[in-house]
Amino acid sequence: MNFTKNAGTIDRAVRALVGIALIALTLTGQLGVWGWIGIVPLATALIGWCPAYTLFGLNTCKS
Repeated sequence: MNFTKNAGTIDRAVRALVGIALIALTLTGQLGVWGWIGIVPLATALIGWCPAYTLFGLNTCKS
């Protein structure tokens, strides 16, 4: 599998914020168990690779 980075800086920042927000809302009891899905955008932000982008041929990294 090719894990070449395909998520750009702004994309990764937004993913990280969304992931952290979902997890925080879950930990504070404002969101149910589904808030743990925030792990996915947080993980993709940390590694800079999104499997869905690969599937659809998208890339937000600057060349």
